Amino acid sequence: MVISTTPQLPPPSALVRYLRRELGLSENALDLGVKQAQLEQAPLPVILWRFGLISLEQLDRVLAWQDNQD
Repeated sequence: MVISTTPQLPPPSALVRYLRRELGLSENALDLGVKQAQLEQAPLPVILWRFGLISLEQLDRVLAWQDNQD
């Protein structure tokens, strides 16, 4: 478990769109990730990687994409 002291907000819609379009994640995978991210208070991309729903390379791509969004 990751567990952070900072509550996680629901993922931004742009992130969800990116995960669906660019990485091809299913609704079920995203739902699982979002629920677990809220439970563990951990970032969604990290949870998706930890559950094996995205690879380490894909995690790097998502984090780079997030950096460019700010």
